[in-house]
Amino acid sequence: MALQELVAQTVAGLGYDMVELERSAGGTLRVTIDWPWDGSERFVNVEDCERVTRQLQYTLEVEEVDYQRLEVSSPGIDRPLRHEKDYERFVGEVVDVTLKAPIGAAAAAGRWRPTAASSAARSSGPRAAAGRSPGVTRRSRRRG
Repeated sequence: MALQELVAQTVAGLGYDMVELERSAGGTLRVTIDWPWDGSERFVNVEDCERVTRQLQYTLEVEEVDYQRLEVSSPGIDRPLRHEKDYERFVGEVVDVTLKAPIGAAAAAGRWRPTAASSAARSSGPRAAAGRSPGVTRRSRRRG
């Protein structure tokens, strides 16, 4: 089983979503978790990260995955938006879009980081909302 799938399955088994998995050259595994979107705003706390860390340590040992250090955290204010459900969750929020290359009016103006409101998720999906780039992050602005 691939590492991405193994970690995602373990995290899901505990009731969380895996947002991101990063493996550094130094052997550090960084796992970012969040609660599945159910319409309510829930936040990952230290106990959640500890719970996932303990289960992942056991699973990675059993599967003989070579790593030096394991870090489990919440996505924080710079949460990447990569899947359609992420865009649905943050509809109406302000997002920063980082393009791989400038397109359209942004190319003419030399802008690489346009700002937009997340609204295209339901009609045309995350690729259209992100300008066909995975580099979209949510800004920290709470509705109140």
